[in-house]
Amino acid sequence: MTTTAADQASVPGPGPDTSGTASQEAAPEPVDENVWLEDIYGEEQLAWVKEQNSRTEDLLEGGGYAELEAAILEVLDSTDRIAMVGKRGDWYYNFWKDGQNPKGLWRRTTWESYCTDSPQWDVLLDIDELSRTEGHEWVFHGATFLRPDAGEPYRLALLALSPDGGDANRYREFDVEARGFVDPAHGGFDLPTAKGNVSWLDADTLLVASTADGLPKTASSYARTAVTLKRGSSLATAPRLFEVPEDHMMALVAHDSTPGFERTFAVDYIDFFNRSNFVLQDGGWVQIDVPTDVNVSAHREWLLFRPQQDWVLDGITYPSGALLAAGFEDYLAGVRRPTVLFTPDAHTSLQSWSWTRNFLLLNLLKDVSSEIRVLDPSWAAGGEEGGWAATTLDACPPLHDVNAYAVDDEDAGPADGGAGDDFWLVATGFTTPTTLMRGTLERAQAEQDDAGTSGVVSRQATVKASPSFFADGDYEVEQHFAVSDDGTRVPYFQVAPRGLALDGQNPTQLSGYGGFEVSRTPAYSGTVGRAWLERRTPHSDGSDGKDPHSRGGVYVVANIRGGGEYGPAWHRAALKENRHRAYEDFAAVARDLISRGVTSPRRLGCVGGSNGGLLVGNMLTRYPELFRAVSCGVPLLDMRRYTKLSAGHSWIAEYGDPDVPEQWEYIRTFSPYHLLKDAVEYPETFIWTATSDDRVGPVQARKMAARMLAMGIPNVWFHEALEGGHAGASDNRQAAALQARSQHFLWKALAG
Repeated sequence: MTTTAADQASVPGPGPDTSGTASQEAAPEPVDENVWLEDIYGEEQLAWVKEQNSRTEDLLEGGGYAELEAAILEVLDSTDRIAMVGKRGDWYYNFWKDGQNPKGLWRRTTWESYCTDSPQWDVLLDIDELSRTEGHEWVFHGATFLRPDAGEPYRLALLALSPDGGDANRYREFDVEARGFVDPAHGGFDLPTAKGNVSWLDADTLLVASTADGLPKTASSYARTAVTLKRGSSLATAPRLFEVPEDHMMALVAHDSTPGFERTFAVDYIDFFNRSNFVLQDGGWVQIDVPTDVNVSAHREWLLFRPQQDWVLDGITYPSGALLAAGFEDYLAGVRRPTVLFTPDAHTSLQSWSWTRNFLLLNLLKDVSSEIRVLDPSWAAGGEEGGWAATTLDACPPLHDVNAYAVDDEDAGPADGGAGDDFWLVATGFTTPTTLMRGTLERAQAEQDDAGTSGVVSRQATVKASPSFFADGDYEVEQHFAVSDDGTRVPYFQVAPRGLALDGQNPTQLSGYGGFEVSRTPAYSGTVGRAWLERRTPHSDGSDGKDPHSRGGVYVVANIRGGGEYGPAWHRAALKENRHRAYEDFAAVARDLISRGVTSPRRLGCVGGSNGGLLVGNMLTRYPELFRAVSCGVPLLDMRRYTKLSAGHSWIAEYGDPDVPEQWEYIRTFSPYHLLKDAVEYPETFIWTATSDDRVGPVQARKMAARMLAMGIPNVWFHEALEGGHAGASDNRQAAALQARSQHFLWKALAG
């Protein structure tokens, strides 16, 4: 089964070129009085964290905080939410959290039952009960099934369980029919907690890339080596299968068990955007001959390519962000004339794709609104290089995010009574609760059209719809464009009450990310609705001349460069020495909101997490005059030492290498930890993180808060959750508390 994201590798990240002109000597490190806080679990350091947590929690008490947290938790725990499912064999699997099951239930049901209002779920594993029994706070990170023999049901799976919500997982074999783990004493697979990936080769063999049992790590803290692990043997003694250099990002191995197309692949992730792909043939690795910045995916007889930069092949230039196809065996044999399936333009980009049995679904963005195309490989339009016949799916309203992906491409086709050409359709918008539909694709039975293509007919029907958690009809969504410093038009979404008064007095929350080719698209959030849009400012008697009426919040999402909204070029425009463009874009959106009268610096705050934390950290230090408050989560902030902390080395391709003096010269211009100055009036600041975050880590957040406090900067707050990894929360209660702290802080600062 193949569903491929176009903009990201299937690797952990927030998101980094290990190459570059390195000088003989590393750039000097500035004086850092807070290095002591880098001992994540040190007794003195955790005492400092506890003190800051207590101080912040005292700040948040009162003012409706408890009610706000409860309202958010009600959304997260709602039993009316859509239970999204994945099909394996005859069963539909789901992982579910609610108030009664905070750590969650892994369960399954039949299609007939799923279509009812109250499905009958077959619970396979209760994570809360498992945690109580074993004395570990397990966090469920998914299941990988062994393909059964023909005619047999899916039975064995490897479950990924994190002990604290971080990226490191313990993989344990589970029997869904027996509803229990396969005992290691009887040969069951049980891999120690580590970063890496696991793939079934056959019923008694795994392909494992891991850092456990003494296997080497890369400088990015990921697996450097992959092994072939037989049932009953150990990682330490397993034969080495694949290895990458220490300064590369990580190794990955996977076996495609699709009947008739069984292949074993390995990927050398050189950095976050460059990789070498290999297929195992005749006992040796054969490299798939493409530039390292061309994304490659395989499906049955096809290879698909998405260049990150223009790709010149045999004298033909294939543009950045295009999608190309070639026959797998033909390409490896040297036939290099790929078919163009999609070509981007100034407004349209490819976000992801998914194969049904006979068709290819493309999820596109057109000025950050969704468009879905269905391609038919059996019909070529205009010859070999003219692409496959394309049909646009009529399912995407303006200013909405709609994604299509296959239900089960390995099932029989519709003609044989199977679901092989069925697809899921998930639609959402800022004021439109999520809807799940299921459809079927078929070739048109009518004569060919004038273009000589067959056409595709789709039928879809609603399966589930999420409830409304706030009065979404009272709000309207608009898209605007700000003009950045270099003249680039930057789109942003504005969600505001109907009839918004453009007097500069609306509390406004501006959100963004701008990195790693991640796109920010419209999405319904009951949390934002309740915690921001529906909150009301205190009434005024009007004696000071200001607006006497209570009002709610305005929520804004900026689609700045560094993201993937307009494809790879939009992302590359803000890489490394051009990073400032992402921050200029965000500041341009802030200024546009102010100039249009939506808000004012007194009423404007910003929020971001991970790379978005770096974004708002730069708003804090580079544009303090534009904002009253900054909520900065799980952030990168110390860009001089980020490569030495947690998985930071893996993001050099995004930001640059601070050890190289020439690169430190530009990195220092967007390192918030080093941009703090005396005698500057900074916005009120809330910095939040998690002790167990093994991706960015809590260290940078700690050091930034400590430095700001030591400088005597007023209204600086810090909070560090113990669990939750990079998400900052491992269950709904923790997530509700995290979101409530950020939202309440911003509201107190901006609403008065």
